[in-house]
Amino acid sequence: MEPLNRFISTVSEGNLWIYILSLGNEKEVQEKEVSGLIFDKFGFLPNELLIKTVLFRLKSQGYIKKEKYKGERAFSSTDKGREELRKMKKHSEDLLQKL
Repeated sequence: MEPLNRFISTVSEGNLWIYILSLGNEKEVQEKEVSGLIFDKFGFLPNELLIKTVLFRLKSQGYIKKEKYKGERAFSSTDKGREELRKMKKHSEDLLQKL
């Protein structure tokens, strides 16, 4: 695999939690819409099973909370999740400065 392709894979599906926290940071998100929202906003289509796994882990660790939105299963980021997203953004900015 070419270095650029490996990098793109790693920062997309390899770090799916970033994108899920970002979506939940703005509003309540219906779980069934996550895949489409990630594709629309970030330009890649993640695996549905991977999405469910990441959602489960984020919920169990307190980074997102369960919600109901329009009668459907949904989630939103918690303060803990927003703080983790903030730290990731800071780290990314620092890394870009070094590159």
